Amino acid sequence: MTYIERPSTGSMTSGDIFLDLPNAHEDEKHFILWRGETAFVMLNAFPYTNGHLLVAPFRQVSEIDLMNDAELAEINQLIARAVGWLRTAYSPDGFNIGVNMGRAAGAGIPIHIHWHIVPRWNGDTNFMTTVGGVRVMPQTLEDSYARLKKAQER
Repeated sequence: MTYIERPSTGSMTSGDIFLDLPNAHEDEKHFILWRGETAFVMLNAFPYTNGHLLVAPFRQVSEIDLMNDAELAEINQLIARAVGWLRTAYSPDGFNIGVNMGRAAGAGIPIHIHWHIVPRWNGDTNFMTTVGGVRVMPQTLEDSYARLKKAQER
C-alpha cells in the first residue's frame, strides 16, 4: 500500500521506466541496486515475490537480437551476480529467470527488453494466490532494497 498510495514523482519523461528511472540518478528512490557500463539491476515495483529483480540495458532496445555483445555479456553477468545477492539476502529454494519479448509474449514494456529474476521458495504458492488471486508481500520495497544492498557488501 505504501507504494500504491505514494504520489507520482513526475519523473517519467519518455514513458519507459528503463530510461527514465536511471536517468533521474536517484537510485535509492527508484530501487536501482546496481549500475554497470551497459546495464543495470533494479527491484520490480510490482513484485511477484520479495526480491523480484529486473535487469535491463541502459539503451532502449526491444529485441535480444538487436543487442550488442557488450550488453549481452553484461546482462548475463548481472543476472549471475543478482542471483548471488538474492541467495545471500533471502536463501530461496529456486529461481525463475526469464524475458518476455514482445507484447504477445507478455512483455509489459515491449519497447525495452528486460529480464526478470524471481526468487522462489518451496510452498510459496498458497490459498491467497490460488483461490484469491492475490500475492501477499511480507516486506516493503524499501526493506527489500536495504536487504539486497547489504547482501552486495558481503
